[in-house]
Amino acid sequence: MTDPATPAKALPPLAGRRVLDLSRVLAGPWSTMVLADLGAEVIKVEHPRGGDDTRHWGPPYAGGESAYYLCANRNKRSIAIDLATADGQAIVRDLAARADVLVENYKLGGLDKYGLDYASLAALFPRLIYCSVSGYGRVSPIADRAGYDYVIQAEAGLMAVTGQADGEPVKVGVAVADLFTGMAAAQAILAAIIALDRDGIGQHIDMALYDCQLAMMANVASAALMTGREPARFGNGHPTIVPYESFATSDGKVVIAVGNDGQFAALCRLLDRSDLAADDRFARNSGRVTNRDALLAILKPLIGARTTATWLTGLRSVGVPAGEVRGVGAALAAPETTARDIVRRVPHPTAGEVGLVASPLRLGRTPVVELLAPPLLGADSEAILAELGYDRDRIASLLTAGVVSA
Repeated sequence: MTDPATPAKALPPLAGRRVLDLSRVLAGPWSTMVLADLGAEVIKVEHPRGGDDTRHWGPPYAGGESAYYLCANRNKRSIAIDLATADGQAIVRDLAARADVLVENYKLGGLDKYGLDYASLAALFPRLIYCSVSGYGRVSPIADRAGYDYVIQAEAGLMAVTGQADGEPVKVGVAVADLFTGMAAAQAILAAIIALDRDGIGQHIDMALYDCQLAMMANVASAALMTGREPARFGNGHPTIVPYESFATSDGKVVIAVGNDGQFAALCRLLDRSDLAADDRFARNSGRVTNRDALLAILKPLIGARTTATWLTGLRSVGVPAGEVRGVGAALAAPETTARDIVRRVPHPTAGEVGLVASPLRLGRTPVVELLAPPLLGADSEAILAELGYDRDRIASLLTAGVVSA
């Protein structure tokens, strides 16, 4: 018998939804990958010559596909279409007629000349949800400017608060402005699907990397608005919590994240320095922030005298959050990673198999789809055209003319 507390698994949440993905690089493809994980049929439209830019962003490559491309395009199908041709534009309109969602990240006006802009398609398909992803938004005095993650990290303030206090501003090691925007776009699309089901009409979604990065400045932006002062860089420290940073040990580095006064007192006991928790300068977090340098000058040599493993065991035993500073390979191979089954080896048509990081979304009753490797360029062109009702002769003609490739 099925336990009523654990209902039987159902179809993925977006099963039956269709997404037409005209985006490239990272923010747009990341959003559509989330939708694909949730069960939507995502058709990735690429140019027959070269396809998505990221296919060539390497090394490393596996079976001719770059690691960059592989990270953002799982669970999709690929059709290669030349949008500069009238026949190519007609195919996209045929695909849009069957789609719930279209995602694009062309430059401002880039799809207008093909009749594939929001106004043109919404007039034909009023139920279509049309998501535009760009650097600065479709309504902006600099809407025509290309959006690159690195530039956005610089212009939206992230680099100003990243890096050592006495060093240069530094970008984050992954393209977080793109990733923030991809996740926010997926969220907006899911909300628009709910509205579509309620109201029976689609809408335009205008996603900007700049907006998303500013929004993700979170407490740092809030503090700047509150005080009128420019936030400082604290390296691996925290602007308003102390001690909350990485420390050198005798054989590596450990992150210690003291989140409250009770945890600080526990740390002090472990250090055999309970006097610090009783010191008026350090007893409360506000005092520790004010007297940051004095406290760190005491803590650093004490922590540096023991090994990372010793500290991790001791800190965790007294309830102080702590972690080893790992390399990426160590993180991917860690026991907790294996236990969550988030790193997978999946079959791939040219590489044999590839390693991928799976979706982090864990829905108990309506799980995400089984992970499939990202498609080769145009791998599904002929099948998709056949599903649209194109006969063999017409498909062959389109292939011969270079309108599509397979």
